[in-house]
Amino acid sequence: MALELRHVRYLLAVAEHGNFTRAAEALHISQPTLSQQIKQLERALGVKLLDRTGRAVRLTDAGEVYTHHARRALRDLAAAERAVHDVQDLSRGHLRLGVTPTFSAYLVGPLTAELRSRHPGVTLTVRETTQDRIESALLADDLDVGIAFTGPHLPGITTTALFTETLSLVTGARHARPTPHPPLPVQALHDRDVALLSSDFVTRGHIDAYFARHRIAPRIAVEANSLQALTEIVRRTELATVLPDAVTDDHPHLGTVPLDPPLPARTVGLLRREGAYLSAASHAFTQLAHDLVRSRGYPSAE
Repeated sequence: MALELRHVRYLLAVAEHGNFTRAAEALHISQPTLSQQIKQLERALGVKLLDRTGRAVRLTDAGEVYTHHARRALRDLAAAERAVHDVQDLSRGHLRLGVTPTFSAYLVGPLTAELRSRHPGVTLTVRETTQDRIESALLADDLDVGIAFTGPHLPGITTTALFTETLSLVTGARHARPTPHPPLPVQALHDRDVALLSSDFVTRGHIDAYFARHRIAPRIAVEANSLQALTEIVRRTELATVLPDAVTDDHPHLGTVPLDPPLPARTVGLLRREGAYLSAASHAFTQLAHDLVRSRGYPSAE
């Protein structure tokens, strides 16, 4: 029997779901058909790929090896298909972008507007998620480009520095200190009521480490897992928060107060899978990203 791509996809679906019924539902085929196709694949290879003896269906050792290479093959085939359809004049194309949550508040909108202005034929898919998931998705060829922070990365991930992100205390405009004014000593935040991002944000960990380093403990009156909610809370109350300075660029109702000593800056970078095919859309996005951060005056990462 000649192997076909459907056999490989069916096996991967069973491995993912650990169950023939759920895999068949996801594939929109009947369970007997799925079982028959997997048996055909096992006969063609001459090995058992699945252990069906337990409550959950598991890969055998041979199945683990086979699916490892199968996933890579399907990923490469998908990249080959995108390469064939890539249009160098950018009259059409598609870009899959992953960003960590804080960048949705100030960077995704301007980047999308610039992409639409320069290359209206290029479509965009944006996924907001954690940095580790962005890197995993890049390695699995589920994303083309990620925007996150530089630093230790998964093997196979490369980074190009984009700009330096600085953070400050943020208040509602009516509570902002008159300008110009000296930086606020961080000790002034001790026991002060603040609103902060929830602990699932990388930025929150950065802020907590800063507070711990200077031995201060603000009282966390509000935690929010949404930047939009947090900025609205700060805008309408006397509470202060800590956010990237760039978040306030398009928020006239918010003001920034520099802290002394300042929070450590972080380098923002464009992440890719090492050796991945770079489409014309990816090249164009990289260029416009660098152009945009320069035009908005974000601190250089160099």
